[in-house]
Amino acid sequence: MATVTIYSSDYCPFCTRAKQLLSTKNVAYTEIRVDGQPKKRQEMMAKSGRHTVPQIWIGEQHVGGCDDLFALEREQKLDAMLAN
Repeated sequence: MATVTIYSSDYCPFCTRAKQLLSTKNVAYTEIRVDGQPKKRQEMMAKSGRHTVPQIWIGEQHVGGCDDLFALEREQKLDAMLAN
């Protein structure tokens, strides 16, 4: 199974939704919280080119945020990405 990394924030409903989707699929993920950690937020922004959370990677591929993750699910592409 592919490794999943999520940059997130404590009070972000989109972060919660993305993590819930992954949990329903029994996918383990590494969560990197950016709350009060400007270096981690800068790291996320440098890697993704975006400043909002969540930012999600499956393996080395940046898939984007919560809406992007759910779009992959709707398109029936998420399971295949997670299986790699």
